[in-house]
Amino acid sequence: MELQYDGEGTPFVMWGENHIQLERMPITEKEYLEKAEKELRETPEIVEKAVAELREMLRKDTSLFVPLQDDNYLMKFLRPSKFHPESAFKRIQAYYKFRQSHESYCSNLVPTAVKPAFDHSIISILAPRDQHGRRIMLVESGERWQPRLVPLSDVFRGVQLALESAMSEPRTQVNGVIVLMDMKGLSFSQVMQFTPSFAKMVVDWIQDCIPIRLKAVHIVSQPYIFNMLFAIFKPFLREKLRSRIFFHGSDKQSLLTHVDPKALRKRHGGLLPEPEITGDVLWKMLHHYEENFKVANSYGHVSNNNKR
Repeated sequence: MELQYDGEGTPFVMWGENHIQLERMPITEKEYLEKAEKELRETPEIVEKAVAELREMLRKDTSLFVPLQDDNYLMKFLRPSKFHPESAFKRIQAYYKFRQSHESYCSNLVPTAVKPAFDHSIISILAPRDQHGRRIMLVESGERWQPRLVPLSDVFRGVQLALESAMSEPRTQVNGVIVLMDMKGLSFSQVMQFTPSFAKMVVDWIQDCIPIRLKAVHIVSQPYIFNMLFAIFKPFLREKLRSRIFFHGSDKQSLLTHVDPKALRKRHGGLLPEPEITGDVLWKMLHHYEENFKVANSYGHVSNNNKR
């Protein structure tokens, strides 16, 4: 399965009848516009006021270098904050503080620097949206993950890059993301890669920093040893996130009560045709936007040497 390009040079891939690409165009679908208004308070009047107030807050914060005049950038943080500018401002501050505090995981987040996780198909977001319009990110951290070839740090960097790309999509900003974690073949040696400090870092990033609506995490094909891994993360989970984690094991019907089979691979009980889209195809799509990622990496605290 190969990447194709439309008349404007935008990369896409066909999976059965599905035309899949990064959807950076404005929202026009009535159902999504209604959902944005109902769930996020997104009306023209509220948007205009929130954008102006957030822009002014950022203008006064001279410690941050961000694209003040870019409404798309501001909307990326305002939507998951339901257009409360104070909340969006705090999220921006936390987001860049995290990137500064964990520079080894967050610097140079561009496709060319995080290729291994995609080469081994550990991470993929190339699938049709689910029945609620949510992006689906698949993380295969079981038998496909070989830590000696792809260190845990590279897996996390790949996850960041994949979600960064999803965050740029207005439809995903409104509808959110679900994560499917396939733990088939998880081994003791893999579990030993995780430490409490790493678990806390990841959970803090999800709960307090990343501007995205994480609607569910589905764990499938987990062996008994997974309980040891989850125990490392559990103390740091607040109730909101904990309530959105679902464990399905080998019960495919359990997963299908949450996710439409049209958006799932056959091995997860879905109807998507073979062959699957491999991680390297996703990487090629993201690589098309390499310069955009470089620009995004230039934002943040002005004291950070990685900026400007």
